[in-house]
Parts: sequence; C-alpha cells; structure tokens
Amino acid sequence: MSTTRTSVPVLDLSTARTPDGAFSPEFIDALRDAAHNVGFFQVTNYGATPGQAQDLLDTIAAFFRLPLEQRLALDNRNSAQFRGYTRLGTEITRGRADSREQIDFGPDREPLAEVPADKLFLRLQGHNQWPDGYPELEKAAERWAALMSGVGMELLAGISAALGLPEDYFAEPFAQSPAWMGKLVHYVGGQVPEAGTQGVGSHADYGFVTLLLQDGVGGLEVQPHGQEEWIAVEPIPGALVVNLGEMLEVATNGYLMATIHRVTAPAPGVDRYSVPFFWSPRLDAVIGTVPLPAGLAAEARGVSDDPENPMLSSYGANVLKGWVRAHPQTAAIHYPELGG
Repeated sequence: MSTTRTSVPVLDLSTARTPDGAFSPEFIDALRDAAHNVGFFQVTNYGATPGQAQDLLDTIAAFFRLPLEQRLALDNRNSAQFRGYTRLGTEITRGRADSREQIDFGPDREPLAEVPADKLFLRLQGHNQWPDGYPELEKAAERWAALMSGVGMELLAGISAALGLPEDYFAEPFAQSPAWMGKLVHYVGGQVPEAGTQGVGSHADYGFVTLLLQDGVGGLEVQPHGQEEWIAVEPIPGALVVNLGEMLEVATNGYLMATIHRVTAPAPGVDRYSVPFFWSPRLDAVIGTVPLPAGLAAEARGVSDDPENPMLSSYGANVLKGWVRAHPQTAAIHYPELGG
C-alpha cells in the first residue's frame, strides 16, 4: 500500500559529498527516495551568499512596481525566444489564464541566421530583454543564473549516482550551450477575473531539473504520482524547491516522474514573488532511455500518457511545444507555421 505524502523532503546540499569528494551514500539514498516517490524536495545550504536570495526577491519586486509602460517596453511579443515581459493574465495553462506577470530570460546568444524547417526550436536561441533604466535587475538575475547552473549540475550528478549511473552520465547534452531558462515572477490575486484562484494551473516542467526560489507567501502545491491529495510546499526562507522535469521522466521510463504542480493565487492585495530556474540541455539534445539497474527498472512506471501533453525525447521540440501552448499571442507572431 502506498503512503500518502503530506510534505516534501528537505535535503541539505552541504552534506552531499564526503571529505574525499564522493557522494555520501546517505545523501544519495535520501535523494533517490525524494526523486522517485515525490518528484519534489527542498534544498538548503546550496551556496548562496548571505542575503542573496532576499536581495533578488526585493530587486524583482521593485521592477514590478515600475509603471506599466516601462514593463511593456520589454513585451515578449517582440521576441521569437518568448523572452521579456509577459503581461498579467496573458500566459495560459490548461486553457486558462494565469494570475501572474513575469520576465523570462535565458543564455544571451546570437540568434541563428537560418533554421531548418524541421528544427524550429533553434529559433529559441537569442537575446534577452532587460530594462535600460534598471540595470540592477539584469545583474541580480545573471548572478542567480550562474549560481543555479552550478547547483543544477551538482543535483543532476547526484541524480545520476542515485540511478546507478556515472556522475557525468548526463554531462554531454549540457556541454557547450545548455539552454537553461529563468523566470522572475509576480503573482497577484483578484486582478484577472477569468483566472479565478489560479496563479498558474496544474502542469509539469519541460526540462531536467527546476530550482525554485519562493518568498514566504506560499501557494505552491504538488501532486505526487498516484496520489489524489495535493501537498502544500511550505516556504523555508532562502531554500530552493527542486522538482524534476519531463526529460528525466522520458529518460527513466517513469522511474523519475515530472510531478504535477500548481500555484494558487494570493489573496487580493497580496503579492507573491518567485524565481524558477530550469536547468536544461542544448536545444538540439535528444535524450535516450538510460540503462537503469534491474531493481530500479522494475519500479519504473512508464511515461505519462496525456494526449494534451505528449512528452518528446527532443528537448528543443518539447520546450517549444510548451512555449507555443502557454503564449499563443507570441507564438502566432513568430511561429505561424505551427498554428499558434
């Protein structure tokens, strides 16, 4: 009989390795249990400098207090990479508007001059949009992205070890040009009537590992595989909430699951800020099934069969599918051939 979970595990990343540099068996066992049975956990002591997390949240809050016309100068409808400012109520999850506005950003690289028709996802390489008059936002976001890239690499190495694989098993898809993504998110309540209480609707993440910094307001809920009840992820100051994405579910044939989660909008007059960071491979990476040990393979649950969200082994195709679905206005401008 399966156990109903009422909370997500908390792992201390400073205990991950022994003095000789190897992963601690106790940490790997705890990581495997959290990753396989819940798909969500929180991480503390991951290397942020004192005050860095709160300073980032304060910097984000200051941006969203800028006049709307300054935010709209970064409108993501101007970006084939879906980057920049998403207006309140225009992102769609499960066919319904979300009660949030945000900045999306990623590695700032030159767009490709030509993209094959069968690899439109390569258009996702490009430039960010940042406010000219508020350089602090870009600086804080880029510092955070550098930190999260290191944390993502370490956690993915630990997950590889927990699967009985070499630590560097997933290193190649991330080599040279990982296509990580970051969001600076502001949730509001009561301003998007069609959203109701939906901050962001139930969904799974596209990539490998998501690292979320959240403030103290709360509202994040997760639904582990096979469980009807939702778990509230209680905020721990400065901690990261970690969840696994669809690429790991595909790679492990469901031994690891991209756990469904959602955010309830805050009460009217309450602001919630969060910073999801998606540690993701190159856009052209194709992820095959990993050779799990027999004991783990026997516990694999298969890849989720959701006709509204087929999971693809091509990372670029999988993430473009998600962008087009969530941002139909931007997709219609830049990807008309996809019926956006």
